[in-house]
Amino acid sequence: MPRSRSKHLLPGFGLTMGVSLFYVTLIILLPITAMLLKVGGMGWAEFWRITTSRRALAAYQITFSSAIVATVLNGIVGLLLAWVLTRYQFPGRRILDALVDLPFALPTAVAGLVLVTLFANNGWYGQFLEPNGLKVNYTQLGIIAAMTFTSIPFVVRAVQPVLEDLDEGLEAAAKTLGASSLQVFTRVIWPAILPAFIGGCVLSFARSLGEFGAVVFIAGNLPGLTEIVSLLIFIRLDEYNYEAAAALAFVLLLVAFLTLIATNALAAWQTRYVDRKA
Repeated sequence: MPRSRSKHLLPGFGLTMGVSLFYVTLIILLPITAMLLKVGGMGWAEFWRITTSRRALAAYQITFSSAIVATVLNGIVGLLLAWVLTRYQFPGRRILDALVDLPFALPTAVAGLVLVTLFANNGWYGQFLEPNGLKVNYTQLGIIAAMTFTSIPFVVRAVQPVLEDLDEGLEAAAKTLGASSLQVFTRVIWPAILPAFIGGCVLSFARSLGEFGAVVFIAGNLPGLTEIVSLLIFIRLDEYNYEAAAALAFVLLLVAFLTLIATNALAAWQTRYVDRKA
């Protein structure tokens, strides 16, 4: 009598699921729960006082605006990079493909030191920028540069596999029917890659919000001018003010969580829209 196959793809599903849940609980859920308990124990008035202080509001403005600009830049350049890597063959293509992952492998503190050196008044970039009135180090431009550098791989790696799997026969059919190159991109390619593109941009934005190592070296960390939220959280921890640190961290967590929910809803709507249209 033949043995019945397991209904589960992985052998030992109960064990693997148990280990996975234990790891997720230990590494993710417990720290978040501890932070939420710390926030919940301080009371609404104290929480509001901490999260709406003048210094905190300035840090929000600098962090969120810098993350948005970095995400827009990453969206544009990341899409172009993914397009070049998937649609063209050229010498050094594999090297460029490997360089995209460099921000993942490079310690963020090292990235910050490299950027400070490049944009110094005698650096490779700074020696040309500063004489023309464009100072990057210790300004918000430096924050944007650091966030852009550390988060661009998310967009490239989200869009690249979708472009690689895209059926080129659809593009050929559209051209046969008289579509221009712009129409092929907007009507055939863009709807297919849009969910992945949005997902990559959201991950880039979330990474930018929480960036610390690269930013702290190039920002100058001046309260109200170049101080980001993650640095303010570190300062509160250094002062043993754990309640204030937890409250500020909760704000970042809430923004990231709401952004993910909105993005998933938008991606689901986009998928349904494309299916109805097809």
